[in-house]
Amino acid sequence: MDCDLFAAWWGSATRLFSRIFRGSSDPPGQPPMKPAIPLHQKQAGLAASKLGVGTSKKHRAFVAGDEQWYNKIFDPSSDFILTWHRVFLVSCFAALFIDPLYFYVPKISYSSSISCVGTDTHLAVIVTLLRSVTDLLYVLHIIIKFRTAYINPSATLRVFGRGDLVTNPREIAWKYLRSDFAVDVVAALPLPQIIIWFVIPAIKYSTSEHNNNILVLIVLAQYLPRLYLIFPLTYEIVKATGVVAKTAWEGAAYNLVLYLIASHVLGALWYLLSVDRQTACWKKNCRDEIGCAIKFLDCDTPNRTWANTTTIFKKCNASDDTIDFDFGMFLPALTNQAPAESFVMKYFYSLWWGLQNLSCYGQTLVVSTYLGETLYCIFLAVLGLVLFAHLIGNVQTYLQSITVRVEEWRLKQRDTEEWMRHRQLPHELRERVRRFIQYKWLATRGVNEESILQALPADLRRDIKRHLCLGLVRRVNSFICFCICAFRANV
Repeated sequence: MDCDLFAAWWGSATRLFSRIFRGSSDPPGQPPMKPAIPLHQKQAGLAASKLGVGTSKKHRAFVAGDEQWYNKIFDPSSDFILTWHRVFLVSCFAALFIDPLYFYVPKISYSSSISCVGTDTHLAVIVTLLRSVTDLLYVLHIIIKFRTAYINPSATLRVFGRGDLVTNPREIAWKYLRSDFAVDVVAALPLPQIIIWFVIPAIKYSTSEHNNNILVLIVLAQYLPRLYLIFPLTYEIVKATGVVAKTAWEGAAYNLVLYLIASHVLGALWYLLSVDRQTACWKKNCRDEIGCAIKFLDCDTPNRTWANTTTIFKKCNASDDTIDFDFGMFLPALTNQAPAESFVMKYFYSLWWGLQNLSCYGQTLVVSTYLGETLYCIFLAVLGLVLFAHLIGNVQTYLQSITVRVEEWRLKQRDTEEWMRHRQLPHELRERVRRFIQYKWLATRGVNEESILQALPADLRRDIKRHLCLGLVRRVNSFICFCICAFRANV
């Protein structure tokens, strides 16, 4: 009976405690209280009112359903802009990968009777389609930046020290036109498509006359602004979230992708220069041969009669060590006839060449006296040194962050063992200390929970403590009843 009375009394006390603790019930006879607004939401609301969000046409942030979709102004700190930045960053990497594929469009056809330079039309169509998709994403990025508000640093906010959020479309457009608009437009122009499908075909015998140099200059010139866009985009993501990659492995993969893209570009450029050196040898001997014309070297205008009598193909055979022409670092590609292989084979062969020489700074290269080849090797050596050091440093930093707490715990455990040995503690005390350290590691995983809680607002701290401790409080009722009943039974 006493147990039942105590259980009833304790149940009433627990319900009263739950009301006070949760704030979910109100005392009888009083009007219901308004739900409490968390402190961090109050601060956000105060900031919005100070910024003028939702009060002025000029300073109004994007709200779902507020206006037509083509008139909406996006908040630069919103989830939509952050998601778009991540999506556009992936598309930028895809664009950096696609652009050098144009260097594989020229090809060489080797045969026993005649050799010539042609164009891989099938590859050109595929690369053009992929490149056009990335160009559309660049255009979409420009449109979004025209509709994204910015923070005016001249109008300081007293509460948080932040500038005023400007949402006037004219002011946004004017600021964008004065800052990054030119770079974004240059990056979005379809210049390689124009060169491949309009400029080069308009030039007579373009392949054999080395007008591929135009393609190289255009692609590399547009590659620089596209590469530049990655850095401010990464800065915006870091400013919003604190990190680019959420995990250490993602960060290591991010830096490895940058290194592989550099190898991809160098390998593709090496392949195109190999084709250029082969045609350069043919042109040199063609000028010295009577009856030879440059147009005969183009696969679109072959001359079988001339091919049966000419000797320029023998004089430019890279596999023959007795020829006078020095192919330099392009000799492996021409010896293996890589320009005549399928796209997959010549791509991975060139990628391996770029990765190998970028990692060893071009130390294995045998260079001729050709000026362009020498400058290319110097650039490769310097770039390889910088990128390899950057890759090793960043990957090491990301991988060390995985085991940093484990290493700290190991050092602390070693210091504790040395201290107990120095103080000559008995074996029993040492075991108790070891068990406590092991228990603390299993409970917290080396995280200082107090410092984390102290950095949070009061309402969040209260909710977290309630979540962690409410289960223990609920078990107090049954435990006390059990103890009292056991005590009564013994009495």
